Amino acid sequence: MSNITIWIAFFGGMASFFSPCIFPLLPAYISHLTGGQIKNSAVVVNRKLLFIRSFGFIVGFSLIFIAFGASASFVGQLLTDYRLWLMQLSGLLIILFGLHTAGWLEIKWLMYEKRLHVEKPSNGFFSSTVIGMAFASGWSPCVGLSLSTILLLAGNSDTFSQGIGMLVAYSIGMAVPFLVLSFVISYSLVFLRLINRQLGKIALFNGMLMVALGFLVLSGQLQKISAWLARYSLF
Repeated sequence: MSNITIWIAFFGGMASFFSPCIFPLLPAYISHLTGGQIKNSAVVVNRKLLFIRSFGFIVGFSLIFIAFGASASFVGQLLTDYRLWLMQLSGLLIILFGLHTAGWLEIKWLMYEKRLHVEKPSNGFFSSTVIGMAFASGWSPCVGLSLSTILLLAGNSDTFSQGIGMLVAYSIGMAVPFLVLSFVISYSLVFLRLINRQLGKIALFNGMLMVALGFLVLSGQLQKISAWLARYSLF
């Protein structure tokens, strides 16, 4: 399953970034990381400083996500004898996550939210990394549903390295739009506002994809699709 799940993990990271309670706060994150201010429909900030501290933030949350992936993959390797049961349970949970994300089912315990706030502005790369680690450790359910889906897949991966690779891909999926849009909003917030209006539709689309993925995992079809794609070198 390694190749196709790497791509699933990548797009899962992007889905996390465009969640309704992460994406709209991007200007606030950038302002906090860099000390910039929102003026004239843009975040006024030194762009070299923006790159350094945004990169530090990305390194921070990536370290935590990859550690999560290593843990899930390690547990999955220990429970190899129960792989079929784990896959079916994972499929059911992914379906529930998808229904919740799409707004078709409200699961109250998935609505619990814990945020870690860092009051002091970042002073450099290391501080930005720490803030990124705090973000990854304490923000839910925005990241939680997509991340949990990827962790479930990592737990069912064939090897330990595949599980870690999936969380690397997930982190890159979050990092790319974060870095690109960080620079975009330093010029104008108009594009951000346009995307913000579509977040409901994006959440619905992501939820539908998660439900479909859950059924593929539950039925074992994801492995067959992956094998077929690998056979014809499509992934």
